[in-house]
Amino acid sequence: MTDRAYPATLDGQLDDAISRWLWLVKIFLVIPHVVVLLFLWIAFLVTTVVSGFAILFTGRYPESLFEFNVGVMRWTWRVGFYSFSAFGTDRYPPFSLRSDPSYPADFDVAYPQRLSRGLVLVKWWLLAIPQLLIVGVLSGGGLHAGNLIGLLSLIAIVVYAFSRRYPPEMFDLIMGFNRWCYRVFAYVALMRDEYPPFRLDSGGIDPGHLVPDMPPAPQPAGTA
Repeated sequence: MTDRAYPATLDGQLDDAISRWLWLVKIFLVIPHVVVLLFLWIAFLVTTVVSGFAILFTGRYPESLFEFNVGVMRWTWRVGFYSFSAFGTDRYPPFSLRSDPSYPADFDVAYPQRLSRGLVLVKWWLLAIPQLLIVGVLSGGGLHAGNLIGLLSLIAIVVYAFSRRYPPEMFDLIMGFNRWCYRVFAYVALMRDEYPPFRLDSGGIDPGHLVPDMPPAPQPAGTA
């Protein structure tokens, strides 16, 4: 872990060979996922409320509910990476809540052993207001293209369609914006007490997975 790490990590690996025109029909291809996710997010809201009361009285997030909610966010991110949140792959997302190392996009949150019972009353709305204003601009709260992330993703895939090159700077920026949003979502969903940083951690690999530079090995005594 680096000093830039946050306990909610989001990753995405841009595929080398993406279809130039498949993106035109992905809005239809993801419909089965959107239908399933609609019901999963309803359950997500219920489990978050239940978990909020559990935290208030016990200081702990029920681990089974935590894993379910992380899974819903992971599933959502994989669909977003495939479609309007990045257009980063043509591999169809799995219908699964579990992490899949073979898929090029993943999301995870480190399970907290203890959470503040007082913060649970204010962090999901009052403390999160500045972050939610930013997220509202970046994501618009959905997978559609009517937001900054969707607009940048659309521009990037159109550039790719005509040039066979996905602009790497745009991909890094898109990933940074998505990462910012999902950190805030995890905080609002009561999963962590650490406040999300006002910081754009761009790139496909989350800083939480990067190994810090090792200090140089000490030289033996008597060497120059």
